[in-house]
Amino acid sequence: MKKTKKQNTTKVALFAGATALMVLAPQTYAQSSGDALINKLEQKGILSADEAKELRAEDAQDFNNGFTNSFDSAFSKMIGMPSWVTGYKLNGDFRGRYDELTGENPGFVDRIRFRYRVRLGLTVDMNDNLEVGFRVGSGDPSSGFATQTGNPLSNNSTFQDDFSKKFLYVDAAYGRWTPVRNDNWTVAATFGKMDNPFRISNMVFDYDLTPEGGALQTTYKINDGQSLSFNGAAFVLDEESTSSHDPLLYGGQIIWDAKWSPKIESSLGFSVFDLVNRDMLTTANVPFINQGNTRTALGSLWYNYNPFVISGSATYTLESFPLYKGKFPIKVGGEYMDNPGAATGNIGYWGGITFGKSGKKGTWDISYRYEYLEADAWFDQMVDDDNGAYYAAAPNAGWHAVSATSFNWYGGTNIKGHLIKFNYSITDALTFSFTCYINDLINPNIINTPGLAGSATTSEAQSEAIHAMADLMWKF
Repeated sequence: MKKTKKQNTTKVALFAGATALMVLAPQTYAQSSGDALINKLEQKGILSADEAKELRAEDAQDFNNGFTNSFDSAFSKMIGMPSWVTGYKLNGDFRGRYDELTGENPGFVDRIRFRYRVRLGLTVDMNDNLEVGFRVGSGDPSSGFATQTGNPLSNNSTFQDDFSKKFLYVDAAYGRWTPVRNDNWTVAATFGKMDNPFRISNMVFDYDLTPEGGALQTTYKINDGQSLSFNGAAFVLDEESTSSHDPLLYGGQIIWDAKWSPKIESSLGFSVFDLVNRDMLTTANVPFINQGNTRTALGSLWYNYNPFVISGSATYTLESFPLYKGKFPIKVGGEYMDNPGAATGNIGYWGGITFGKSGKKGTWDISYRYEYLEADAWFDQMVDDDNGAYYAAAPNAGWHAVSATSFNWYGGTNIKGHLIKFNYSITDALTFSFTCYINDLINPNIINTPGLAGSATTSEAQSEAIHAMADLMWKF
């Protein structure tokens, strides 16, 4: 008996839906995966021999046409996607963390936290080099700010509050157009909430920060071994309902990458940034996560922030190394930052070395970094929030004003110390990490307060703290 069109459509939809479950993943599936699925559906009697043959031919045609995701046109028709959509990519990660804070000051209360981070993202590729991306991420709300606002510097959620339900936030949402993409030039423009377009360390921008605004990224390939990258962006830091002078952040960067031989590579970068309308960035207007900057009695920034940053690295790759699979890179690098907008405390720098590179099963890396970041080298709300020390009294007391009303451990600027990190990839998808910060305040800035546990004069203050984290991260 001849099968009806409705029956055929149902079977095609079943095939397309099953195929979709396979292809919505971070890697491209080979054509053989589609063939295996068709064979299984034919064996189960869901598809006839003729229908299976037809779908194999269609799947092969789509594969030969270069689709990055090997699902056929039946899937696109089933979910109503337009013809100009060429591919999808689903990706994300889950990280479980043991987090410990300890300090030498008698007033410091040691803390142990168990935390997790989960992120799930989708990118959609379209004709004419267009892309849309969206990602959600976990996170605790910003302490002391609107409860609906997530911490801009962290996606961590803490185990607490009688198994309470946790928050999920928009971590990224952007549109990107790449009008130029050829052998020598790549030009891409992005608008929305995006991953940071600047290649720079977390001394300048916390790695979890996803800025909002517009960015233009350009790469010029000089030859097979060298290239120049130009990155520029304008970001909105806040929207003021009572003023047209919104605080903005502008930045520009140029990077020279060079591969001198199969074993030797280098990178050299120069960046400039400018914070506009800083008087609107009071502690009441935006989340106040980190500490360090000098502020007025009303919580406004005292200095301007328009630093320049010089960064560089050099990598030498060994053919082999004990207890390591494959070629073994050794990388030295550092950054120097100077903020002419501040009269004092305006310098930041770090230097370090990394042995190995994790990411593939059985690979690992271990690194050391020393960082010295003065109080007003840069806007404290942008930098690494895991890099902190203990304030035995309210931060900035005794400067121009008091910028906080509590004493505790804080990340931000006004920090000096050591970072030790180890990563080991148990599988391609699972990595163990250990991170340890050992820090002091550069300027403890303490006012002696009788009866306050742990208070002291500036010369006697104990600010050293250790922040240790052990992570297991699954990525897909």
